[in-house]
Amino acid sequence: MNFNPSHRFYAIFLLLMVLLISVFLPRAHASGLLKPINSNYQDLSIQTHDVDVVIEDGYATTSIEQTFYNPNDTALEAHYSFPVPKDAVVGEFIYWIDGTPVIAEAVKKKEARKIYEEQKSQGNATAITEKDDFKTFEMRVFPVQPNQSVKVKLVYLQDALTDHGIGRYVYPMEEGGVDEQRNSFWTRNDAVEQAFSFNVTLRSGYPVDGVRLPAHPSAVITETPDGEHVQWHALLSNHQASSVDEDEGTSGQSVTPVARLDKDIVFYWRLQDGLPGRLDMVAYRDPATSNKGTVKLTFTSGDDLLPVTQGRDWVFILDKSGSMSGKYSTLVDGVRQGLEKLPQQDRFRVVMFDDSTYDLTNGFVAANKENVNRALSAVENTQPDNGTNLYEGMQAALRKLDQDRPTGIVLVTDGVANVGVTEKRKFLAMMEKYDVRLFTFIMGNSANTPLLVPMTKVSNGVATSVSNSDDIIGHLLNISSKLTHQAYRDIALEIDGVKVKDLTPRDISSLYRGEQLVVFGHYFKPGKATLTLSMDVDGETRKYTTEVVLPDSATQNPELERMWALSAINDLEAEMDYFEQKDSDIESAIEDIALEYGLLTDYTSLLVVEEDVFTQLGIDRNNKARVELEQNARAQRQSDKVTSNRVDTQKPMFTQPAPTHSSGGSSGGSMGGIVMLMLGAMVIARKAAVKAE
Repeated sequence: MNFNPSHRFYAIFLLLMVLLISVFLPRAHASGLLKPINSNYQDLSIQTHDVDVVIEDGYATTSIEQTFYNPNDTALEAHYSFPVPKDAVVGEFIYWIDGTPVIAEAVKKKEARKIYEEQKSQGNATAITEKDDFKTFEMRVFPVQPNQSVKVKLVYLQDALTDHGIGRYVYPMEEGGVDEQRNSFWTRNDAVEQAFSFNVTLRSGYPVDGVRLPAHPSAVITETPDGEHVQWHALLSNHQASSVDEDEGTSGQSVTPVARLDKDIVFYWRLQDGLPGRLDMVAYRDPATSNKGTVKLTFTSGDDLLPVTQGRDWVFILDKSGSMSGKYSTLVDGVRQGLEKLPQQDRFRVVMFDDSTYDLTNGFVAANKENVNRALSAVENTQPDNGTNLYEGMQAALRKLDQDRPTGIVLVTDGVANVGVTEKRKFLAMMEKYDVRLFTFIMGNSANTPLLVPMTKVSNGVATSVSNSDDIIGHLLNISSKLTHQAYRDIALEIDGVKVKDLTPRDISSLYRGEQLVVFGHYFKPGKATLTLSMDVDGETRKYTTEVVLPDSATQNPELERMWALSAINDLEAEMDYFEQKDSDIESAIEDIALEYGLLTDYTSLLVVEEDVFTQLGIDRNNKARVELEQNARAQRQSDKVTSNRVDTQKPMFTQPAPTHSSGGSSGGSMGGIVMLMLGAMVIARKAAVKAE
């Protein structure tokens, strides 16, 4: 397999940190039940919200159970909204009808909504989960009977990778508030009234030094021995006894919520230092039902990327548009800390933009005290106003770069591009013209990832999502290490001995220090295979080889089939998304994969109707069978001991340990200034957010 990353760019490092510092705003919109503004009905309430997360075999399974309560005297529809988790595949949605759980089927989006509305108009029990573009998932349930509750469950899967031996899982609840028209129509009830719990279990095949939830220090963290390994558990829980009988309702009575769904939960774990570079493999194949197997390969490279040291130029692109009014003091303080930490051998330039662009320093100037103070004074005396011409601001920064010096570009913005060029393909075309590397920090849920992530990929850079509940220092250490070390380019994977097809992702252009590389594929015959990973480093091709055995029977991880399907869909969407043009053939291919594997996508929804209605409508219960298979496999894994998935112990692919932050220089030179810039901005923004609340 060749990842075909032939990229015309060659540069050492170019940094673009996009700080979407929305934490300075008042409380962000949260997950919760929606109700139209000016509606005469009382809010439906969330009685319970229970989350169970299991991280094992390189992926996380998140199960959410909720009960909704109707305090009105009329049967109503429950409409629940929550942010789209990053790279999540949703295939299990269950609605309890008359006390019996009914599993959803994937149906074409328009058809699913039509069926839902028809069933609703007939007074029949029905439920649907839809995807609202990149922003939110929308769950609708009907009916919630007067003074009664309904129960729903949603399960999604996502990769659980490590960077420099540090893993990170985010349960998103804080919406980004990016859809002004939508937010002006709905009110939102994010209160959980009776019981809230969040339980995460980490089953790692490698020694874990520790875990933490930085924004939730009250979490109860425990260790459970499991043979040679230890399982880690973290629990957040709030409960209160209901003081009102359900038959009597809650009308007119004040209920103090036990929790609000307005703050992300971020869970970190750190692997032990000194672990080897390695290849992990997880496979699923049941020869009793199909000869097609699915394999997931996770490459953790050894620490053989050398550090790069050289004097640098820095371009600060600062957003002074009207939308920055509430955040501008954060911008000023952050820039001050960044500029004042630059070594004197570096140079810097400050470009500001609203609906026009202003070069405050008139080109690059030496990073001495006089120039820094002059620039800071100009920035401080600027008042935010007008619209946001992000394209022109970036264009100005990319002009007049010194090709002989590594250049870091720091963009500080709230991400709203509403003046001038806003088409994504033009941003991508601009990035292709320059010899750059784009490193993007995407702050907050519902951020404009459809623009920011493709821009990053085009430049062979790295996009990092940041939550308000994050440990920002960890992000800074990771990106710092990538900036100060070489990177792998022109990546190709060859598999001999056993035919492996449908490899995905198709295009991985770069791999940076500390990152893991994941590849999915299908195989149809078991046997021994030789894997060769080729990567270029500083013009030199390096090859890493090992042998693995693809199993005849492996039934522990049926979820791999859905994860392969999501990766394949992402490839197709990226192909279509690049040109911002619809392609009926690609859309049909995405729809076909989603229907076959029971996935919630932009083109398919998960629909629940009564069992006899599925039969009447001619909807096969394929997803029901898949969900039951996955449920049984999860139950079986809970009783199994934790084991490592490493498959290259006999013939290691890498000769050096995997990199960690304690195993070598992860920062240096003017990078310290950028770390201080980011850290200072985040600290000040958090203090401001607390004060605003």
